[in-house]
Amino acid sequence: RFQRSCGLFPAGEEGGGSGDPEEGPRDRGACNGAGALRCPAGGAGVRSGRGPQGCTQKYIVKNYFYYYLFKFSAALGEEIFYITFLPFTYWNIDHSVSRRMVIVWSIVMYIGQVSKDILKWPRPLSPPVVKLEMRTNAEYGMPSTHAMAATAISFSFFIATMDLYKYPFELGLVAAVVFSTLVCLSRLYTGMHTVLDVIGGALISAVLLVLLYPAWDTIDHLLLTSPFCPLFSIVVPLVLCYNYPKLDYYSPTRGDTTTILGAAAGATVGFWLNNQYAASAYAGKSAQPGFPVITSTMVLVLARFFVGIWVVLLTRWVMKNVVLSVLGYRYKFSLGDLAAQRRLEVEVPYKFVTYSSVGFTATVIVPLLHEVLGLL
Repeated sequence: RFQRSCGLFPAGEEGGGSGDPEEGPRDRGACNGAGALRCPAGGAGVRSGRGPQGCTQKYIVKNYFYYYLFKFSAALGEEIFYITFLPFTYWNIDHSVSRRMVIVWSIVMYIGQVSKDILKWPRPLSPPVVKLEMRTNAEYGMPSTHAMAATAISFSFFIATMDLYKYPFELGLVAAVVFSTLVCLSRLYTGMHTVLDVIGGALISAVLLVLLYPAWDTIDHLLLTSPFCPLFSIVVPLVLCYNYPKLDYYSPTRGDTTTILGAAAGATVGFWLNNQYAASAYAGKSAQPGFPVITSTMVLVLARFFVGIWVVLLTRWVMKNVVLSVLGYRYKFSLGDLAAQRRLEVEVPYKFVTYSSVGFTATVIVPLLHEVLGLL
């Protein structure tokens, strides 16, 4: 109903469904066997997506504003957002804000991902729902980790910056609410979650924020000063990844969880190393208002971001190929063998090492490069 009200209509329907329960949520969230949603001749604004069983969904976009708004909003809960916004915060806003966001994000996302595979609630049926995404279709639905991440990131950013910068409290609160609401609504529009999945995800994230907030300063202090921080930051996430709940079929939840915990582990080690051996960059700097100062500051901000994101993406590409090559040699598989990459002994070290390198690069290597280039 939500999709119809927003101008998104299936173009037609035929076929039945096998509904094999052993296939997990892939059947229940796809086109049910050989069925397809097709478009009548002459339909305008047609989009299509291929499901996990090879079936094709076609739909007619009646309202492009909602379509692109919620497609963009959905991306705010995915890797492309995490890998840009979290480093941007560290490079250009404040180290303490970035540290708290990474801590909250990793804890909230781990709990959300594990909850999916423990509860095993299916995603919405398709048909009648038209699904605009297929990558996460093999995952279970409850809770929505998009809703959890959006709530955690927006409100932790608001809370962490509230006492550091002078801006109206109401403005920050509205911005956090709008951001999280758009991401939550995008999961309904794209057909990936029910209303209960989204509400459950947002509420779980809110409860975790309330529980974590009193311990923020203590956790932050321990991560920066404890001599055991590097060992703890690597060992605990690895143990959690290797002991992730097992399913009867492959789901990307374990790989995504390993990616998140790996990135947080690398960043945490970087935080500790910077506090031990390097001066705190970016923090505590202020400038008097004025157009020339604002213009030069924006140039520096953009320069730091584009240099940093280029190095981060390069690190991800290099480490991915190096680690996969080493694991391929060890376990005798080719780089293009996706089935082999999904095995526990391959997926966990491959993603953990790759993304811990990304987190470490963003917090240690990139700031050093900024200093060398005179971008501080």
